[in-house]
Amino acid sequence: MSAPASVSCPPSHADAAQIVLNTIRRPVIMVDPQGFVSFANAEAEDFFRSSAAILARNTLDKLIPFGSPLLALVDQVRERKTPVNEYRVDISSPRLGIDKVVDLYAAPVPEFPGSVVIMFQERSMADKIDRQMTHRGAARSVTGLAAMLAHEIKNPLSGIRGAAQLLELSASDEDRALTRLITEETDRIVAMVDRMEVFSDERPIDRYPVNIHLVLDHVKAIARNGFASRIRINESYDPSLPPVYANRDQLVQVFLNLVKNAAEAVGSDPHGEITLTTAFRPGIRVSVPGTQDRVSLPLEFCVHDNGPGVPEDLLPILFDPFITTKPNGSGLGLALVAKIVGEHGGIVECDSTARGTTFRILMPAWTEDPPGFDADEHGDTT
Repeated sequence: MSAPASVSCPPSHADAAQIVLNTIRRPVIMVDPQGFVSFANAEAEDFFRSSAAILARNTLDKLIPFGSPLLALVDQVRERKTPVNEYRVDISSPRLGIDKVVDLYAAPVPEFPGSVVIMFQERSMADKIDRQMTHRGAARSVTGLAAMLAHEIKNPLSGIRGAAQLLELSASDEDRALTRLITEETDRIVAMVDRMEVFSDERPIDRYPVNIHLVLDHVKAIARNGFASRIRINESYDPSLPPVYANRDQLVQVFLNLVKNAAEAVGSDPHGEITLTTAFRPGIRVSVPGTQDRVSLPLEFCVHDNGPGVPEDLLPILFDPFITTKPNGSGLGLALVAKIVGEHGGIVECDSTARGTTFRILMPAWTEDPPGFDADEHGDTT
C-alpha cells in the first residue's frame, strides 16, 4: 500500500506577506508608535546589518544618524496620515556605511494606528537628480555655443550662399548641381544654428497657471493629424489635477518633442501605442542644490511608448546635446526638453526597458498669484 500523498497547506496571510516582502529587493521596515522596528524584510536586515530580532529591540533613532530627516519624515506621516516621499536623504553612518544616500517612501498603516512603513531605495532618484543638474549644465554649454554660432557662422554662410547663387547663373548644367548642393547644405547648417539659438534665449519665462490636460489635448491633436496619424494614443488623466505654474507654449514644445520621439520609437509597428498620463504625487520633494531647501514637485506627467526602448549605454547621457539614435537627428530635442523643464523648476527622467520607454516630468503646482500677476490678462486656464 503506497504512502498517502502529502498535502501542502497554503501559507497564512502573515506568512504570505513575509514571503512577498522578502522578494522585494528594497529594504522595508515597519516602525510602531513607540519607534521600535516591529518588522524588517530580508533586504532590511542586510541594509542595517542586523537580524530582524535585533532590530526589533531597537528604536529607529538608534539605527540612523542623529538628527536624520527620516525621523521628521515618520512624524510627518503619523501627523498627516498620508504617504510621503523624500529624495536624496543622507543617512551615512559607521553602522550603515559612508556615502549612504537614499530615497525614502513612508506610509501609515491603518490596521496598526501609529505605525509607519518605510521603504529605502539607494541612489535611484538621487542619481537622476544629479544627471538632471548635468543636463542643465550641458544646456548652458549649448547656450554659449549657440550664441557664438549665430554670430560667427551665420554671417559667413550667408555670403557663401549668395556666392553660390551668383555662380549658378553662369554655370553649366553639371556645375549647377554643385552650386545647388552648396546652397542646400548652407541652408541645412543655418537651420541647425536656428534650432540651437533657442538655447541662447535667456529672457524670463512668462508663467501663469496652465491646465496640463488642455496642453496634452493640443499636442495629441497635432500628432494625430500628422506624424502619429496611424498610432494609437491613449490617455489616463487625473481630472482633479491642479494647474501647473508654467508657460503654455513651452509646455507644448516639450510634449510635442516627447510624443514625436515616442512615435518614432514605435515606428510602423501595428501594435504600437503611446500613452499620456497625469497624476498628483503630494509627497514628492527634491533638494535644491546649494541650499537646505526642499521643493515640492507634486505634478507628474508621463509619455510612454511600447517601442524597443533606449540603448542602455545612452540612458545616462540621453538629455545631453547632440546625442541621438536617429540617422538624420540633430540631438537637440531632448536637450531642449531638459532646458525648458529645468527652467520651470522641474525634473525630467527617462525609464526604459525592452518593452518600452517612459519620459516622466515632475513639476511644481500653481499655489497662489505671484506679485504682479494679472489673472484677467491670462484668462481662466483652469
